[in-house]
Amino acid sequence: MNIKDLPLDERPRERMMEQGASALSPAELLAILIGSGNTEESAVQLMQRLLSDCNGSLKALSRLSLKDLTQGYKGLGPAKAVTILAACELGKRREMEVAAEKRFVTSSADLYNIMRPIMGDLPHEESYALFLRSDNSLEGLPFLVSKGGLTGTMVDIRIILREALIRQTPTLALAHNHPSGNKRPSREDDQLTNSLQNACTVMKLRLLDHIVVTSNDYYSYKEMGKL
Repeated sequence: MNIKDLPLDERPRERMMEQGASALSPAELLAILIGSGNTEESAVQLMQRLLSDCNGSLKALSRLSLKDLTQGYKGLGPAKAVTILAACELGKRREMEVAAEKRFVTSSADLYNIMRPIMGDLPHEESYALFLRSDNSLEGLPFLVSKGGLTGTMVDIRIILREALIRQTPTLALAHNHPSGNKRPSREDDQLTNSLQNACTVMKLRLLDHIVVTSNDYYSYKEMGKL
């Protein structure tokens, strides 16, 4: 069942052109992306069911994998599933830009406020480096250092230092998330922090902080007196 089979006033594309994107529901916006549903459901109905399975949450939708989408929903092949995931990624990157508009970092809370929208609700671990000018203003967007699984991600300190040299910034900070919601750092987190601190000292760089991000809280090595 294609969108073109719907009555004219129910077609998402036509409604968007006449009334604007804000008039459409998330399911209708997603239906525009996939174009068609399956033999039992229109694109809108299929996306309504998908969002219902995500409790209406776009964040939950963004956590689904390509396999989740293609194997769980008839009518969602790899091309349509990739289109949905690409839209989710664009939304994430927009959040990064909005967060980075806060140009000055003067506290661990500032770091958390920048990184929370980016990584607080991820189902896997990611690590980002933030690079600061001499006045503590943020240089560019947070830099994705690594992306891992549910319980860890490998961080190559050399990549962080290289990026700091490229950006010519004297100060940097590190942030990674804990999908479990437990903000307490692991022994591996401690070891990484110590190694990065030592490397920064050799390179005459300042490590401002390393924070562990969860959906509603954070752990700061600086605030805990470990930097």
